[in-house]
Amino acid sequence: MSLYSKRGVSAQKEEVHKATRSLDPGLYPASFCKIYPDYLCGDDNWVNIMHADGAGTKSILAYLYWKETGDLSVWKGIAQDAIVMNLDDLLCVGVSTPLLFSSTIDRNMRLIPGEVLETIIEGTRSFFELMHSYGIDIHYLGGETADVGDLVRTITVNGTMTARWPKSKLITNQRIAPGDVIIGLAGFGQTHYEDSYNSGLASNGLTSARHDSLQKTYGARFPESYDSGLEESVVYIGPHQLSDTIRVGEESISVGQLLLSPTRTFAPVLVKMLNEHFSAIHGLVHCSGGGQTKCLKYLPGPMKLVKDNLFTPPPVFELIQQASGADAKEMYQVFNMGTRMEIYTTAEQAAPLLELARSFGVAAQVIGRVESSTTKSLEIITQGQHLHF
Repeated sequence: MSLYSKRGVSAQKEEVHKATRSLDPGLYPASFCKIYPDYLCGDDNWVNIMHADGAGTKSILAYLYWKETGDLSVWKGIAQDAIVMNLDDLLCVGVSTPLLFSSTIDRNMRLIPGEVLETIIEGTRSFFELMHSYGIDIHYLGGETADVGDLVRTITVNGTMTARWPKSKLITNQRIAPGDVIIGLAGFGQTHYEDSYNSGLASNGLTSARHDSLQKTYGARFPESYDSGLEESVVYIGPHQLSDTIRVGEESISVGQLLLSPTRTFAPVLVKMLNEHFSAIHGLVHCSGGGQTKCLKYLPGPMKLVKDNLFTPPPVFELIQQASGADAKEMYQVFNMGTRMEIYTTAEQAAPLLELARSFGVAAQVIGRVESSTTKSLEIITQGQHLHF
């Protein structure tokens, strides 16, 4: 059993998928988000989409960082995480603007004061202002903030995003086919719309990242930060403190800052791609839960994906792997490993998409291809290893 499983989480969410298998898959089963008929207005040419996601256990890292440093601004990043995990998923079905957003925040009031809530809400507002400057209108319709200390040890930050959208502008992944190439967009570095270096970790695999990277002392000092029913052997087993620094290029960045880099949105890039090159985009996959294996769930039929030119993983993933001793296969199943968005297109149409992404300061390259097969499968070739899924 992997460390990830021993901590009560699953990269593939097998039990979640089993529990929801009887639910309506929507109009397009291969699409990245469920798409439903236009129940709101009854127009056959339109659809309704509602999506829910959040920052996950990254909020616990923010809690530890805030308790150690007193830096409230870290909570703005958690607000961004909760939004982007919804926004970039919706972009994968072609939905861009206008969008409606509702937040859901559950806190333990004894440990999370009102100033934290205020910072999260301000972070939400300021992120929406940034998106508006790129022509992406997200309307904040409030939500639910509950004091539920009997249920929540610290705080959870989630959200729901919804839209009414024309069928003619949907990306359903039905056009993904053998012969396509896969463009990867990097989640690390610094884009033209970010004000600092982004580690690329995003908001998935943070349970492993936290426990594998941080020292045992965090469990003793902050017992509210983990499930007390876990085996002691998997709780905070790493070598680092949040204040330790790692060399990244010419900069020294703290472990806390690397682990808490706000999830990068690709909205400015993808909205322009969808507006200018819609017909060239056969499919979109956000490499979130399930890391580099996420793509297998959204193939429209039997085919093999070969990823043999992924980005070299940025330093945060090396830090986690060295601390945990996890093998490459587990790392690529749990984490995005630096390549966080996939665009499926033809080899002939790839060049303008690559150029557009790079014009925003987003590293982009062809990371692989789609091949004929009688089954759905994935092969990752990296650092001399062939990983099969």
